[in-house]
Amino acid sequence: MEQITKRLMNWASILEPNTREQAERLSRMPFVHPHVALMPDAHLGKGATVGSVIPTAGAIIPAAVGVDIGCGMIAVRTQWTESDFRDTLGPDGLKDLRERIERAVPLSAGKYNQRVEYSAVPRLIDLELLADNAGFDPAAYAPNWQLQLGTLGSGNHFIEVSVDEEGRVWLFLHSGSRGIGNKIAQHHISVAQQLAERYFIPLEDPDLAYLVDGTPEFDRYIAELGWAQQFALLNREEMMHRVIAQVELVTGVAVVESERVNCHHNYTTQERHFGKTVWLSRKGAIDASEGTLGLIPGSMGDLSYVVRGRGNRLALNSSPHGAGRNYSRSAARRTFTHEQLREAMAGIEYRDTDAFLDEIPAAYKPIDVVMQDAADLVDVVHTLHQIVNVKGD
Repeated sequence: MEQITKRLMNWASILEPNTREQAERLSRMPFVHPHVALMPDAHLGKGATVGSVIPTAGAIIPAAVGVDIGCGMIAVRTQWTESDFRDTLGPDGLKDLRERIERAVPLSAGKYNQRVEYSAVPRLIDLELLADNAGFDPAAYAPNWQLQLGTLGSGNHFIEVSVDEEGRVWLFLHSGSRGIGNKIAQHHISVAQQLAERYFIPLEDPDLAYLVDGTPEFDRYIAELGWAQQFALLNREEMMHRVIAQVELVTGVAVVESERVNCHHNYTTQERHFGKTVWLSRKGAIDASEGTLGLIPGSMGDLSYVVRGRGNRLALNSSPHGAGRNYSRSAARRTFTHEQLREAMAGIEYRDTDAFLDEIPAAYKPIDVVMQDAADLVDVVHTLHQIVNVKGD
């Protein structure tokens, strides 16, 4: 761990100068208490660094939470071993399973369900009741929000079949609150910026605009933020339900769950740190309180991890959420080739297209370095490698 300033602690051995500068700007906000913690996967973000943990007292920065509210991961360990799974599926079974998952779960930006699926109904009822209690109508942001539940999105979101160190098969996916969460976030980021302009609040970055605790704008954001975080969690549950259903269809055997972990990594919650109750925003970080299970995926084609938190107080009981980008998407497309992507994905069943070139593992920090940096934050419980990868364009 490196103490950059009294208000900025850093666990990233790979840290670009512009990322460090961005984190320093954030740490200078007067309501940060006691300090910002930079995770090993820290990289440049919008307003706040991705891979940062931001405790604030009396205010909250909507852009520091991010636009994919509640984004996170879910993983389920099945009863299958890899050898039995492959034998049951047959020579083309992994490809068949991938294609079935791609049909069962809408992929890519702007792709949604054609109708409300039966399995989604109880989750949608829960979300409608939560919206009523929060005093807002999600349809005011996105009339089709119900059709977004159970959809993946694009970018670094994924669905994978993985195998752990003992050869056991896991189902693993990564997604968030989709378009509805994005619109909620963008609205409140704009509200915070308008308030900063109205009251002549000086900011080093407009995306550091904040809402003050006790104001109507703050209360409205917290209510809608909580709803979007629950949407994201249920979205992952709905997709996992569909993935399990496809595994059962191709194998003819019911999936028996041995473990399940579902965790956010873009969210805000109230926690107590260093003697004060704060709003803790984890922007690309997971809860690593002592004994808490979490998920840290690598890039496509790289290892992923099931971890248990060590409760590191200086890190605000947090740990990294993934590998962290080394190249922007445009830079990755200029730097790497389709053939290099194929080489990196050797042995993994995936949709072979250059649409995923900006997701090539080399565009990310090496996950083994990230995990070495996180050695005092989490203990590794399981190490996973992919055998099937599903992504949206």
